[in-house]
Amino acid sequence: MNLKHILDQQISQVLSEISGDPTCQAIVNHSKSAQFGDYQANGVMALAKRLRLNPKELAEKVNNKLELSEFAETIDIAGPGFINISISKDFLTKQLNLLDKDQLVKKSNDKQIVVIDYSSPNLAKEMHVGHLRGTIIGDAIARTFEWMGYRLIRQNHFGDWGTQFGMLITYMFEQGGATTKLSNLETFYRAAKKRFDDDADFAAKARENVVKLQSGDEQCLQLWKSFIDISILHCQELYKKLNITLTENDVVPESFYNDKLAGIIETLDKQGLLTESDGARCVFLDEFKNKEGDMLPTIVQKSDGGYLYATTDLAGIEYRCQTLHANRVLYVVDARQGLHFQQVFNVAKLAGLADEKCSLEHLSYGTMMGKDGKPFKTRSGDTIKLIDLIEEGIQRAYTLVESKNPDLSKAEKQRIANVVGISAIKYADLSKNRNSDYIFDWDSMLSFEGNTAPYLLYAFARIRSIFKRAQLDADAEYKICIESPEEKVLALKLLQFTEVVEALLLDCYPNQLCLYLYELAGNFMSFYEACPVLKSEGEVMQSRLGLCQLAALTLNQGLSLLGIETLDKM
Repeated sequence: MNLKHILDQQISQVLSEISGDPTCQAIVNHSKSAQFGDYQANGVMALAKRLRLNPKELAEKVNNKLELSEFAETIDIAGPGFINISISKDFLTKQLNLLDKDQLVKKSNDKQIVVIDYSSPNLAKEMHVGHLRGTIIGDAIARTFEWMGYRLIRQNHFGDWGTQFGMLITYMFEQGGATTKLSNLETFYRAAKKRFDDDADFAAKARENVVKLQSGDEQCLQLWKSFIDISILHCQELYKKLNITLTENDVVPESFYNDKLAGIIETLDKQGLLTESDGARCVFLDEFKNKEGDMLPTIVQKSDGGYLYATTDLAGIEYRCQTLHANRVLYVVDARQGLHFQQVFNVAKLAGLADEKCSLEHLSYGTMMGKDGKPFKTRSGDTIKLIDLIEEGIQRAYTLVESKNPDLSKAEKQRIANVVGISAIKYADLSKNRNSDYIFDWDSMLSFEGNTAPYLLYAFARIRSIFKRAQLDADAEYKICIESPEEKVLALKLLQFTEVVEALLLDCYPNQLCLYLYELAGNFMSFYEACPVLKSEGEVMQSRLGLCQLAALTLNQGLSLLGIETLDKM
C-alpha cells in the first residue's frame, strides 16, 4: 500500500473542492522527525498564496473536511499552515499483519511492455570499467520492472559490425583462422590494431574484408562468427560474476539491423525528412542548433553509402515499437550520448517509426572517476579491465573478512568475500545519482559504516542471527502489535517500500532504493537497541520478532532488486 499516495490524493481532493480548482495538488512529504507528524502536507501554503487567503485558515478548512479516521491518530496545524498527520499505531499494526510476506509490494496490473537496452559492450574488446555503470544500473531497473509484473524485454545491443571487424578478420586470416589466441581479446585486438596502423596493405585488405563481410562472404562470416561467439562468452562470464541477469538470448547486435537500414532511409525519404549535405544524407530539425544558430544534422547515411549509429538506432526503435510493441523503451547509456538520443528520438517520432504512445527514454549516467578527479584508469593510464576490477574487489574483501573473522574456514571466507567484494562495487555505484560522476574509492565502499553494501549486508545478517541464536523459525507467522516510538518509526519505514519501488519504476533512479534501504537498516538498529527482542516475553516478543522478520525480508528483497546477494553470516 502506498500510504503517501493515498494521503496525497485525499488532501488534493479537499483542496480542489475548497478552491474550485481541479488542477491544484498537495505535496505530502514523509517527515524525518516523529514529533512533527509522520506525514506533512505543505501544498496548502502555495495554494493559499495563489488564492490570497490566510494559509492557517485554509489549513483549518482542509482539516475539517479530511476523513482520515482510518489512518490518523492526530491531525495538527503547525506553523503558518502545515498539516501534520500522525499515523495511528492501530493502522500500522493492521497493515503490517496484512502484508503478503512473499510479495511485500502489490504487483502491478499494468500489462505494459517495457524494453530496456543496457550494457551494450563493443565485442572488439574485453569489457572494461566504462561498461560497469550501464550494466549494473540497467540490471537493477530491469529486475524491478520484472519483479513488479511488467512484461520486460532485455536488449543487449552489442557492437559487432563495422571497420574494426574487417581488421580483426584480416588478422585472423594471418593467424590461419585460429581462434586460440582469442583467449585474451585485448591482446588480440591490440595486435590487429598495430598491423592496421603500421601496414597499408593490411589496412587495405581489412577494408576489403569489411565489404566482403557485409556482402555475406562465407569465409569472412565464419571467422566473424567465431570471434563474436568467443566475445559473448567472455561477456557472459563477467555477467555471471556480477550477478547480472542478461543472457545470450538478450543479445540483439548491430548486425541484426543490417538488412533494415536501407528501409529506414527509404522511410525518411518518403516522409520528406532527408536533406543532402556534403554528399551525406541528413535530417535537420529546428530544435537542434549550435551556438551560432545553425541547425545540427542527424546524419543517417554517409557520402559513400555507409550507415551510422543513428541509422541503426532508428532501426532499433522501429523494431522495438512496431515488432515488440513496446510501451516504454529505456536506453541506459552514457550521458555523453544525450544529444544523439534526443535527435534520434525526435526523428523516430516524426518519421512514424515510434508512435506517440511509445515513450522513448534515455536513462543517462555519469562517469566513474579516480581520486584525481579524472576517469578511472590504471596508474599507467590504461583503461581497467572489468574482470581485473572484480578480482581486486574480491581480494580486498577477503583480506577484510580474514581480519574480522579469522576462525572461519577458507571456503567460508572466500564465499563471503565474493559476495561482499562484488556487492561493494555494485552498491557504491547504484547508491549515487546515476546522472552524477562519482569518485571510486575502495576504502569507503568496503566500510562497515555509512551507506555501503557491507553495512546493509551486516544489518541483514544481524537480523537473521536473532532467529538463529534463539533457534526460531525465521519464516513462521508472528503477530505484530506496534507500541513503542521506535517500533512505529520502523513500521512506517517498512510500509514505505511500496512508495520507493513505484518511484523507481517511474523515474528509474536506483539510488532512491539504496537510500531507503540504508534508512531502513538504521531504523532497525535504533529499534533493536531500544526494544529488546529475545529478552522480551509473550506477545511483545512475538511482535518484535515479526518486525525483525519484515525488516529482513524487505532488506533482502530490496538488495535483490539491486542485484545484490545477501549473507546469513559475515
